[in-house]
Amino acid sequence: MTNHLDRREFLRVSTLGSAAVVFGGATLLSACDPGDLLDADVNGVRVHPGFSARTIATSGTNVAGTSYQWHAWPDGGACFALPDGGWSYVSNSELIPLGAGGAGFVRFDADANIVDAGSCLTGTTLNCGGGATPWGTWLSGEEYGNGQIWECDPIGAAPAVARPGMGVFPHEAAACHVGEQAVYLTEDRSNGGLYRFIPDTWTDLSSGTLQVLTEVDGVLGWADIPDPSASSSTTRSQVPEMKVFNGGEGIDISGNNVVFTTKGDDRVWSYDPVANELTVLYDEGVTPNGVLSGNDNLVTDDSGVIYVAEDGGDMQIVLVREDGSTFPVVQVVGVSGSEIAGPAFNPAGNRLYFSSQRNPGETFEVYGPWNAFVTPGPFNPPPPVG
Repeated sequence: MTNHLDRREFLRVSTLGSAAVVFGGATLLSACDPGDLLDADVNGVRVHPGFSARTIATSGTNVAGTSYQWHAWPDGGACFALPDGGWSYVSNSELIPLGAGGAGFVRFDADANIVDAGSCLTGTTLNCGGGATPWGTWLSGEEYGNGQIWECDPIGAAPAVARPGMGVFPHEAAACHVGEQAVYLTEDRSNGGLYRFIPDTWTDLSSGTLQVLTEVDGVLGWADIPDPSASSSTTRSQVPEMKVFNGGEGIDISGNNVVFTTKGDDRVWSYDPVANELTVLYDEGVTPNGVLSGNDNLVTDDSGVIYVAEDGGDMQIVLVREDGSTFPVVQVVGVSGSEIAGPAFNPAGNRLYFSSQRNPGETFEVYGPWNAFVTPGPFNPPPPVG
């Protein structure tokens, strides 16, 4: 059953089979007073007490200790655990000229020292959002009319592979739902759809079925896209009953729910595939004292807390509470004409990576006790990081 939503019903949120409102099994902060962010540090980054920031890469210059020149316009990103106990942070390049985009990575050892950097995707265009797979690859989406999803090795050890069966359209982000064995996909157009790709074999994206969310008389459903290659017509015009979303952006899995943002109406959505219910968690137009605008990339931590990056706005990463209210957890100051992009946690969940995309492009790490934000009750700033 579809929940009919208008701008007065934004506070209705999904449940995961109980009366309590939870995401990923952890209750979100509902009564905390996070206080103010600290003044900007030498990196131009504002954080909460107990957290610290560092710059790990700047566009046009070599990543420290490596010969890789960090790419321009860093956008969507994700972290990947590596066998040596370290991890890789992968970041897209949203450059517009045909073939000028791609993706790069920074590799860290188990102590968070930078040990390598390089490219894992070249020759592609407008690589914007993406998503990590459970089998350890990066899905990079091209955000233009002929855009595809490219599956990439997170340290560039193998060539990237196009996945045309996942649709040819202006791709934004991707999220793998293990329980449903489906990859959910957003489309960055004002009349875009919410798609899902169901592989013929889970972990193998070379073939499968592409579907789009539909709505008929208030009832949600899924319909196959007749021509995923879009050779006959755009994917968003092939199914008349397609439910339209105004500029799909970031997407991730929170518990069993698929959470995603739309930038045209500054909303955060949640779709429950088991109950087949769609709800709005946040609506910038009606949320009292909301601080989130320019909704873009998002990430959830292991407990399901949602962090949304702003495209413009106040250049913040904003935590979305269960009651629709919000507070910032990070802010970049002193930069104009940019956006925050690519939020992603390292495997331990104590380091958040993200970028300010332009003027110049810079990629940051914020280290600290991120689990403090999932504890119910008042927020108590942790002691400073040593």
